Amino acid sequence: MTKRTGNSLYFNIQEQLLKQIESGVYKVGERLPTEAELCQIFSASRTTIRLALSELEVQGIVERIQGKGTFVKRKELQLIHTRSFTEDVLMQGKEPTSQIVEAKVVPAEMPLHEFLQAPLHAPINELLRVRYADNEPLIYERTYIPWNLAPGLVNDYKEGSLFTFLETKYQLKPKRSVEQLKPILADKTANKLLGIKEGSPCLQVKSFTYLTDDTPLEYSFGVFRGDFSSYTIERHF
Repeated sequence: MTKRTGNSLYFNIQEQLLKQIESGVYKVGERLPTEAELCQIFSASRTTIRLALSELEVQGIVERIQGKGTFVKRKELQLIHTRSFTEDVLMQGKEPTSQIVEAKVVPAEMPLHEFLQAPLHAPINELLRVRYADNEPLIYERTYIPWNLAPGLVNDYKEGSLFTFLETKYQLKPKRSVEQLKPILADKTANKLLGIKEGSPCLQVKSFTYLTDDTPLEYSFGVFRGDFSSYTIERHF
């Protein structure tokens, strides 16, 4: 392991590059100068520059792509699903917001009526939302809740924690959830709602939420962008 001291040249270069990244001189996704250019800028050897870049890479500040260069990496948002998306984002020091793209009532067709144990063609609340962290779209999510459990939900719910709203207005308190995760590539919907390129890596999350008596409360289908977050699933209600 290389000894790190405040007087070492590579450490000073690392600190200067870090300050430039934090101040916006180099923005997320932007390529840093080449190693040769950095050698000239800092009057240092290529070995010293590589040490500085390696330290920044270990810290998750930059990523080095073979044949393309070194790029400023987006800081990961660590989401630990303890209670709600809102709480998770707040714990990371970011501002959570959401936008309802669509709210409507749909009939319970296959396989939705099986997921929710609702009669075939029974009315189901459907919400399409985009969730944000510091105004950056992180996930789009389609949520389905039986109308007989939450009549008028699509008209009454506007923002904030959906589960808190369900408990406050309808006295529906979730007990447990089962989540299925699958890596996928972004489609046209993700491109439109999350602003990422088609084919970008994403994470699909299907969630099944139940009440105390195991009555299905909610089925949701979400797509998380893969360049922003890492996820740990740990739910308590």
